Amino acid sequence: MIGDLWRWTRDPIPLLTERAATAPVFELRLWRRGIVGYRPEWNRAVLGDLAAFRAAGSLSGLTPYLSGGVVHADVPEHDERRRALNPHFHNRSLAALLGQLDEVAARYAPPAEFEALEWAADVVRRLLNAAFFGGRVPDRLLRSFLVPLHRPMPHPLLPRPRLFRRVDEHIAAVLADPPPGTLAAALAGLPDAVEEIRVALAAGYDTTTHTLAWAAWQLAGAPEWRTPDALPAVLDEVLRLYPAGWIGSRVAAADVSVAGAGIPAGTLVLYSPYLTHRDPELWPDPGAFRPERFTATGPARPAWGFLPFSAGRRTCLGAHLARAMLSAALRPCLTGRLTQVSGDPTPQAGLTLRPRGPLRMIRPPR
Repeated sequence: MIGDLWRWTRDPIPLLTERAATAPVFELRLWRRGIVGYRPEWNRAVLGDLAAFRAAGSLSGLTPYLSGGVVHADVPEHDERRRALNPHFHNRSLAALLGQLDEVAARYAPPAEFEALEWAADVVRRLLNAAFFGGRVPDRLLRSFLVPLHRPMPHPLLPRPRLFRRVDEHIAAVLADPPPGTLAAALAGLPDAVEEIRVALAAGYDTTTHTLAWAAWQLAGAPEWRTPDALPAVLDEVLRLYPAGWIGSRVAAADVSVAGAGIPAGTLVLYSPYLTHRDPELWPDPGAFRPERFTATGPARPAWGFLPFSAGRRTCLGAHLARAMLSAALRPCLTGRLTQVSGDPTPQAGLTLRPRGPLRMIRPPR
């Protein structure tokens, strides 16, 4: 029953790619039976029907970083939490933070020589601190909390109760007297605000960090796209090529049939934005970096075929914040020279997708 487990734990991307070439729905023999699909019909069913496909028992529950808050809640609790949180993460609500994000990004812009993953980890951590807490949580503590997410398995899966308690205490202290205009100020008074913020920090950290490192690398290799107007298209293409959430999962709550596959109750059901985004039936020349796909003259995005932040009622709550942080961090990279020196951008799967790296770059003074 564990015939695929070794390859899954060592390097799952080649395993998924090989199986996807044989069928749009396929089985994996892990520690339990899993069924994987990646075409739009599959994505619509698995992500759209929250009653038939539940979060309880899915892969997110394996890590203490994500096993809580709205991320791990099922209906009806999910919808109740979502309604309370949604307004505070909307673009309009985040507008007051944009100037502060730009200030932090400018202060921690890449130096003349840098490794993209190290720089991205530092600036994203500081951007999150600014957005949620106005910079009031000690950076050293925040780094201690987040750095295990960068380490190989099983580090992100290990419980750290003392560290989590310290983080919760600092979050609670900020919520008691939050800086105006921060997300802490917006969320103060909501039920389970401490847990929601702690999970949001973890969910937004390494995902945004790895996306930022890839975006800087791609911008260095394609100077024609280094303009403010082109930045949204560049980000969408980076998110297509390298979706941080490379795999997602649910558990079937009842016997169900999707895309011609019978799925018994209790089965682990997986969807893969990585496979969807590299499906040649949806994306011509899918392995190429082509931001023009996302310009006004590009083709329409395939429905349920672009899932960088999941989709449906479980779309990532922090999608707008992630884009705002990425845009702020990349704006200093749009001027002057930015050059790739050496590196390996090959996607490598862990808790999230990351470049194999390192990615060494230069940004000489103008």
